[in-house]
Amino acid sequence: MNSGPTAERIHDALKRRIMGREFRPGDRLDPAVLAAPLASSVTPVRDALHLLTGEGLVETRTSGGFHIPALDEPALQDLYDWSAELLALAIRAWPHPVGNAMPVGGEEECPIADRVGALFLAIARRSANAEHARAIDQLNARLHAARTVEPHVLDKTEQELAAILSAAASGERDLLRRLSLSYHRRRRRAAADIVRAVYRVD
Repeated sequence: MNSGPTAERIHDALKRRIMGREFRPGDRLDPAVLAAPLASSVTPVRDALHLLTGEGLVETRTSGGFHIPALDEPALQDLYDWSAELLALAIRAWPHPVGNAMPVGGEEECPIADRVGALFLAIARRSANAEHARAIDQLNARLHAARTVEPHVLDKTEQELAAILSAAASGERDLLRRLSLSYHRRRRRAAADIVRAVYRVD
């Protein structure tokens, strides 16, 4: 029996739980334990975990089993650097001239991690290279947990996001580059504190 549709449902459910910090870095994900709450047999859960491994949200270890990847300061700094580089590439690949203002969603009542992800994806989708949006979409999921706790570590995150949103919506390419660089540098410097906040039990 093909577990494809079930595996896709399980994939989406587990992805939401991982992004929602229901698991902590290093936690083991046992397909047999996860199956019952997900109303599934073990095989679709295992298939979904393999998909999530390909997306960087889960890892397999030589000792066996699936785990949430451990997070440390250098690893988080690498993710922030990659985000900055991807956005710079996407902005560089915007059409010339930029043209009509880019529609950017993100209601204020949504969590800031969701709004950051939506904004960065909208910026990447303006690129002429569709691979930028695909890469940003995957990276958004990997950075979601860190973005969730950033407001507990950094001040003025709402003002910072509003400035990036304004520059993106109006197509101010050079200003957007500068704001993105400042955004990512600030988080890179605070990476150790953000990692501690990610591990902290709410």
